[in-house]
Amino acid sequence: MHTSILLLTVLSCLHVAYAVPFWPAPKSSTNGSTTIIVDGVTFNFVTKTPSNDLTNAFERYKALTFPHPAVSAPTNAVAFCTVTVANLNVPLQLYADESYQLDISDQGIITLTSNTVYGSYRGLETLSQLIVFNFDTQLYQIANTPWSIADAPRFPHRGVLIDSSRHFEPVATLKIILESLVYAKINTMHWHIVDSQSFPFDSPSFPKLSMGAWSPQERYTVDDVAEVVEYARQRGIRVMIEIDNPGHAGAMCVGYPEICPSATCTQPLDLTNNYTFEVLGGLFNDFTGGQRGAGLAPENLFHLGGDEVDTSCWTNTPRIAQWLQQRGLTADQGYMYFVQKSQALAKAQGRDVVGWEEIWDHFGTKLDKSTIIHQWLPGSTIASNVTANGYRLLWSTDGVWYLDGLSVEWEAMYAAEPCNGVTDSACDTLVLGGEGCMWGETADTSDVLQTIWPRLGAIAERLWSPRTTTDITAASTRMSGFRCLLNQRGIAAAPVKNSVARSAPPGPGGCYDQ
Repeated sequence: MHTSILLLTVLSCLHVAYAVPFWPAPKSSTNGSTTIIVDGVTFNFVTKTPSNDLTNAFERYKALTFPHPAVSAPTNAVAFCTVTVANLNVPLQLYADESYQLDISDQGIITLTSNTVYGSYRGLETLSQLIVFNFDTQLYQIANTPWSIADAPRFPHRGVLIDSSRHFEPVATLKIILESLVYAKINTMHWHIVDSQSFPFDSPSFPKLSMGAWSPQERYTVDDVAEVVEYARQRGIRVMIEIDNPGHAGAMCVGYPEICPSATCTQPLDLTNNYTFEVLGGLFNDFTGGQRGAGLAPENLFHLGGDEVDTSCWTNTPRIAQWLQQRGLTADQGYMYFVQKSQALAKAQGRDVVGWEEIWDHFGTKLDKSTIIHQWLPGSTIASNVTANGYRLLWSTDGVWYLDGLSVEWEAMYAAEPCNGVTDSACDTLVLGGEGCMWGETADTSDVLQTIWPRLGAIAERLWSPRTTTDITAASTRMSGFRCLLNQRGIAAAPVKNSVARSAPPGPGGCYDQ
């Protein structure tokens, strides 16, 4: 008896020093002080609301939760978790319910209930972080029971932007990224699939577009995109496609030079040529519906960029300058003409349009009211203005939530607040959330994961957890534990304490100390 008490005391001390990574913090939770044993050999998930998606999730989480072989557990060890989903048929779109209730009694009864399968995914992740392998006893355990966790995200859109144009990211890499997002309850991959530098998508409608890829091997087929989207869907992750235009589109000119102002001045795209909009409309249709591309990207939000448009290509090209003059349009009004026409193409295909904040700076309330403004400029204060006028907002300030900013440490990302200057009502209804942006100029398969992680975890907690969860000191131990969890699951998350993101460890040391 004395030995058992001593062992529990030691384990308790270890638990304090190397805390279970509970990330992101839940909306509300209560717990006790009892440790229970979980049968790592026979444990299973049971449900009276079965589906293929749930079955797949159960298999994934059995592997994640029980990575080590365990010895035979006592007969009273916990052997199952009961999972109940109220509605298995809710489509994966913005505002899909991700709430869940997880209860773990000190007698070992575990129940997970949710309104949708997406809520069950989030609850399974939380449970997986609570079940810990005890290397001394070779058994799995849950400390501090009973647990009662009532959880739901603060914002419906919690994303990461992945740029596959500046450097190509193979499908295998995208899948690893998607798998990692689940661990922090990130629910959106904003796929910046093409840009000025390359066009790696094989468009069924306009196949010469992929002549703008870096190489013949650095391209995505329609089936590749469908595979990524389905892989994401099975994990409750929406894939929002971005076709940035009329700027950031110069790679389209390789295959279709006629839609660009000239060979030496390729962007913004030529607004005088109706064929420009035929190409864009066909490209949009590849993702939203139509021949071969039907349902390819069912996400209701479609990002059209619209940022960093330098209209000098238009004013310095005589035929375009003349076209503007004949219609009494300034170059900026031509910009508005293009944005509105491009948006109309996407809306005609049933999509709500997202655009970078320059379209608000230039056109404000002239934009369709369904337009979602994606804030990004450093020092920008547009959030209050956008929401005051009834428009929806995404938040991704450069220098704060840009993951390619290697000198931005996780604490600064954690301290950022998307609703500063915004009324509580507007924050609740019009600020949809935000994204960490992994721009690809210096990131490819060799370093993208350690550039994203663990800093995206700070953004994830800001977007999931209550607004009052702001104590960086209290979060730091959990952040270290979360980074170690990522590493244990095979995700190449860089050390937490780096002043420069993705730097290697400075020397020998434990995961929790670096």
